[in-house]
Amino acid sequence: MSGLEHDKDIATPSRTNAILKKYHLTMKKSLGQNFLVEPNILTKMVAAAGIDKNTNAIEIGPGIGALTERLAREAKKVVAFEVDRRLAPILKTELAEYDNIEIIFQDILQANVPQVIEEHFEPADRLVVAANLPYYITTPIIMNFIETDLPIDTFVMMMQKEVAQRMTAKPGTKAFGSLTIAIDYYTEAEIAFIVPKTVFVPQPNVDSAILKLQRRAEPKVKVTDEKFFFDLVRAGFNQRRKTLWNNLQSRYGKTEEVKAALTAGLEEAGIEPSKRAEALSIEQFAALANALVKYLDVQ
Repeated sequence: MSGLEHDKDIATPSRTNAILKKYHLTMKKSLGQNFLVEPNILTKMVAAAGIDKNTNAIEIGPGIGALTERLAREAKKVVAFEVDRRLAPILKTELAEYDNIEIIFQDILQANVPQVIEEHFEPADRLVVAANLPYYITTPIIMNFIETDLPIDTFVMMMQKEVAQRMTAKPGTKAFGSLTIAIDYYTEAEIAFIVPKTVFVPQPNVDSAILKLQRRAEPKVKVTDEKFFFDLVRAGFNQRRKTLWNNLQSRYGKTEEVKAALTAGLEEAGIEPSKRAEALSIEQFAALANALVKYLDVQ
């Protein structure tokens, strides 16, 4: 894209400042509003999502429309969810030239997303989620999307670098936890690239990252009881400094029956009770869950 076209982009310092001034807009700290002023980041983000004219996009938190604009240029249709109604006149006016954008003023966590997908998109078209997520709602939004059986192929999301690192961490590292396992269970996760804090207005305190999640056709591991598997994972990480044995006792009880069940399950899965949860891979957690479900009364 040429420099001349970049002048038109919302994601430039001059255009962003002009919009904020024109509409007398102040950033809401409570909504984690920071506006991106580097168009190349958006170019890379759209490329990471593999968006083309056979792709529809759901955007979360369009703000003043910087990413929305870029998605609309490349995608078939864009439906964006925005919680801040003050942005309505900005989005309506600044994105007026695009006829493939629909803005829904609603909290994405309260929206009927399956209904929106059915109403706005063709079933045959590929669907991606693109977002610049504020820190405080990153995890609930991602988990809500990947746990629901929606026909979404890829998620490309900007978030705090530290959160993206937690979602892509390897076993044995400090960042590895129950969130990592949940993400890995449903998707293939990778950090596409890092976004420096200097490309935002106002400038946040930390760098961001673009996280790409590709939904798996099947969960990464086979578990007998999915609910119990995730309960076991959360229990294992409940107090990170404690051993697996102590955390599992805290969750499932300290009776002789429970101790016998835990001993049998750990032995069958080939896992030392003295290990900490962060040392276990998702495959080991699956093996442990599949063993323990036979011995523990988990109903």
